[in-house]
Amino acid sequence: MRSRGRSAAVRGVLSIAVVALLFAVAGLPLASAAGYPALPLAYDRAFLGNLSAPSLTPGSSGSISFSVANPLSGAISGAALTLQVYAFNAFPGNASSTVSVAGAPVLSNATASGASVVVAVGYLAADAVYRGSVGVASSSNTPSGTFAVRTSLSFTENSTGYLLESRGWFTAAQWANATQLPNGSATLNLSRLGVSGVLTETAVLVDASDFPIVLPLLLVGAVILVGIGGWIYFRRGAASSSGTRRAEEDHQAPTAFGNKRTKDGD
Repeated sequence: MRSRGRSAAVRGVLSIAVVALLFAVAGLPLASAAGYPALPLAYDRAFLGNLSAPSLTPGSSGSISFSVANPLSGAISGAALTLQVYAFNAFPGNASSTVSVAGAPVLSNATASGASVVVAVGYLAADAVYRGSVGVASSSNTPSGTFAVRTSLSFTENSTGYLLESRGWFTAAQWANATQLPNGSATLNLSRLGVSGVLTETAVLVDASDFPIVLPLLLVGAVILVGIGGWIYFRRGAASSSGTRRAEEDHQAPTAFGNKRTKDGD
């Protein structure tokens, strides 16, 4: 009986050990993803700055410019910046959706092109700055609206890996869980997001309006009308021979706000 009880106890211990090992193995990827050390919040904007995207018309192209800086006291290596078109907000209508629309803008650099590109920044000494850009092109069937571009930055400093990501990489539930306290106050819990910091995003505006084409035509038309008016004026002469007198010229132009305006808004 004693031998049978001892065998059962040994099997129980082994079972617990196996279960614990399985949980540990299953949890390795999650531990790795959430294992990035948090950086001071003041550094978030310092890493990625001057992020600027163009306004395009269907079929045109431009570039997204940016700068990557190292605000840390030590050098960083293997720095890589990812930019990805991930959401679309159409107008008119203001309907938001993931990017599955035909003709979505394509990002490109020297190594790749598509919805996502990676810029190899590499090594940056302390306080060093890398300035770069990626191309962005629309097609003739790109719809009007705003295409959101999310960003992420990974690097190594003193043998430790870091990862910073923008809002677009997290679901609404993840973001709410990390940025709101139970009493409703705002916060930012980086450990709940599993990142070292939060970066800014940008967006590419695509507008199919014909206004950029119409404006030069209007300017040309105005110049032509002024030219015709001047030709008629000098052909008729500056003074009339009918004996009538020219009306006295106003010494002060009337204001667009009226003569009894006393404050802004009248």
